[in-house]
Amino acid sequence: MGDLESVLKESHRARLFPVLAETSKEGRATSILLACLVSVHEFGRVMMASLGQRVGSRAQIAAYTEVSFPMGHGETAARPDGILVLRVGSRRWTALVEAKVGAADLSPAQVELYCEVARRYGIDAVVTLSNEFAALPSHHPVALPPAALKRVELYHWSWMNVLTHATLLIDGEDVADTDQAFILAELVRFLAHPSTGVKGFDRMPASWPDICSKAQAGAPMSPGTEAVRETVGAWHQEVRDLSLILSRQLTTEVEPVVPRTQRADAQARLKADAERLCQEHCLAASLRVPDAAAPIEIRADLRARAIVVSMRVRAPEDRRSNRARLGWLLKQLETNEPDGLHVRLHYIGRAPSRQASLAEARADAEEIAGGRDAPELVSMEILLVRDLAARFAQRNKFISELEAAVPSFYERVGQHLKGWQPRAPRLREDRAEPESVSVEALAEASEGDGGEDGGPADGWLVPVQE
Repeated sequence: MGDLESVLKESHRARLFPVLAETSKEGRATSILLACLVSVHEFGRVMMASLGQRVGSRAQIAAYTEVSFPMGHGETAARPDGILVLRVGSRRWTALVEAKVGAADLSPAQVELYCEVARRYGIDAVVTLSNEFAALPSHHPVALPPAALKRVELYHWSWMNVLTHATLLIDGEDVADTDQAFILAELVRFLAHPSTGVKGFDRMPASWPDICSKAQAGAPMSPGTEAVRETVGAWHQEVRDLSLILSRQLTTEVEPVVPRTQRADAQARLKADAERLCQEHCLAASLRVPDAAAPIEIRADLRARAIVVSMRVRAPEDRRSNRARLGWLLKQLETNEPDGLHVRLHYIGRAPSRQASLAEARADAEEIAGGRDAPELVSMEILLVRDLAARFAQRNKFISELEAAVPSFYERVGQHLKGWQPRAPRLREDRAEPESVSVEALAEASEGDGGEDGGPADGWLVPVQE
């Protein structure tokens, strides 16, 4: 095993103001980020928590750049961009850091090399940074063979993810120390500048127009083809970027909803969504906004060439008629312009759903709800439908339209929508407790207040003796 301590001694501490060549954008960005992780306690705690590492009051983070790992005779030394060292008491956790900026993507060969370096030097993890997105830090955008990940954890941060976490801490005034808050604000300013090379997801892959054409023509597609997997992978990146966009706009963390069975397995998620694309000709996702009435459901329909954004709420059970239940929803949307908005009604059992534009629902709620003979209305959706026509298959236009539609829907609908819940129990108007009866009163009633035959008075119950 290699000598990690000697490597750290020959490395340089990560600097907030690195002295590097102008051409070294990656080195400069990595050094500034690592210095902020060390200097701003709250920021370090949040980012390390995403890697499964708890940073308490006793924890210490150190970061190094310009690191060089000798790989033995005949091999070139490996030079990742940095290394993180977390110490909690006697326990030490370490991670190599490799970063890309601008249009540069991570190379599978390079990531695999750094996993090998980590194994040789007893390093716990490899953390990569780039403009590529991942739903979770454990869902890496680069697929490696299982053997490459033996005894090494692999994580990924997108630069936008880093920027979003820093922005949320600043906007929420969650950094206690004013000097540290200033440092973090400068990091946000640095990463947000175009010259840094940090950008959001802005286009679907080159295979997107062909995939759209096949879906519209009804041509068969296989989940295992490179074009389908590339398309689904791009969709996952865009969904994550959307969650970060909403997080910054709402100043609260918005997360993609990932099924529990897929949270630890990015390939399982990729496979499931690839099968859905081939079978249903659509891409779908869900975003969870804290305290919202329901998750935001997003669907890209390749056959209809449309984007659909929706939220679904339970119908209020304290309204007896379907019309009253629909009216409860319409009242929440009474200030909305109906353009592009639709209502979909779901009934009990296997009864088919009904759909109408919001304008039609307002004009005749009784007819839209199905009348008195309709099955019980159990849930309702409000949908924003954007028909993109030819723009749907354009790689850039599809992304820009999607990133406009989702925040627009939340502004028009999501932030106004309230979920129904049963009313709390109410105290009855007559709250007087019945007077207690003493044992002596019972005795007197049975002896002196009896009827003509000396028996108990009317209304009293006495035990029957056998």
